[in-house]
Amino acid sequence: MGHGASRLRRVVHEVAKFGAVGGAGVLVNLLVFNLVRHTTDLQVVRASVIATVVAIVFNYVGFRYFTYRDRDKSRRTREMTLFLLFSAIGLVIENGVLYAATYGFGWNTPLQNNVFKFLGIGIATLFRFWSYRSWVFRALPADESAPAPFEPTGPAAHEKTKQQVP
Repeated sequence: MGHGASRLRRVVHEVAKFGAVGGAGVLVNLLVFNLVRHTTDLQVVRASVIATVVAIVFNYVGFRYFTYRDRDKSRRTREMTLFLLFSAIGLVIENGVLYAATYGFGWNTPLQNNVFKFLGIGIATLFRFWSYRSWVFRALPADESAPAPFEPTGPAAHEKTKQQVP
């Protein structure tokens, strides 16, 4: 199997893991959105922003510890800053769609709110996938991510090294 096929397989695997976390995040987002809408008097877009923020936190944990757990962890502050920046842009995209539908077109029934919330999530997800994989959860350089040949470590390895020295 060639390098291209193995790269394609890795990307498909990444998309599947991103989709699993993202799909759960969509459910969290919609659940919190509808819960806030039905238990408070908050306006639709404010309820949506709260739900988006809850989903962002949920997604960060899922992406860092599941989807991208093998990626570079050395710059956590940078990673978190970029994640929050791109998540905020995604929040604006997602809730901008809902805002335009609700206040621009007057589509404000519970069904319409959920349809446009879901549509906004979909558009923002495309942006988030690209930005997270390109900028936030950076791949390790090829030489660092390849498994090292087996080299024993610990006291036994140290003893063996001492024995080989003349």
